[in-house]
Amino acid sequence: MRNSQSLIFDNRKLSDIVTHGMQLLGVALPPGADAVFEAYYEFLEKRGRSVNLTAITGAEDVARLHFLDSIALLNAVKFSGARVIDIGSGAGFPGLPLMITEPSICLTLLDATGKRVAFLSELCEVLNLNVACIHARAEESAHKHDMREQYDIAVSRAVARLNVICELCLPFVRIGGMFIAMKSADSADELAEALSAIETLGAKLSHCYDYTIPGTGIIHRAVIVVKNLSTPEKYPRRFSRIQKSPL
Repeated sequence: MRNSQSLIFDNRKLSDIVTHGMQLLGVALPPGADAVFEAYYEFLEKRGRSVNLTAITGAEDVARLHFLDSIALLNAVKFSGARVIDIGSGAGFPGLPLMITEPSICLTLLDATGKRVAFLSELCEVLNLNVACIHARAEESAHKHDMREQYDIAVSRAVARLNVICELCLPFVRIGGMFIAMKSADSADELAEALSAIETLGAKLSHCYDYTIPGTGIIHRAVIVVKNLSTPEKYPRRFSRIQKSPL
């Protein structure tokens, strides 16, 4: 285990990277948020490996590839005051960095793995963040009346194909709300493949927001899908069915 002096050094380095990166993004850092990000990183370093949450480690990579990558979404759409659900949240990305930077968000983290949700619950307690952490499968929760079409924004950094992740996430979004899928910049073929699914689920493609993660040459894409009709009740289907016959 790394000693406390190493973590203190890493925390200072991380805070500097996040602060400078947010300046480049044109996003304001709320008072005290730098200390929250430092505590987040420290908890992730100490506890995250045992839960196998992320292969990305070290202050610089966590700051850029997790924190700043998540925060960049604040330039894609307006999150202020929104009810947000992060589906397949894992180690809390992008939901928690978004809430730390925009505290007016009302956030729900949803993950199907119990150990991850236990990690997230403890992390939110350590960071003093009021977040709902739910252990459940998306395709089941989306049929519950208190979650279906109840959110202004759904976000997901999941690696599933866009047509699959749209079926899992769009049922959570209210009419007039939106779903944001975090993808690579070379996702044009995947997006074209998903257009029929997006329409079937009661939504339409709004736009894509491409951004460079500060301090890297990495370009990512936020695919923004707007919900204009209620999703048919039969969606989402069982995951085995989604995999066997994607929309």
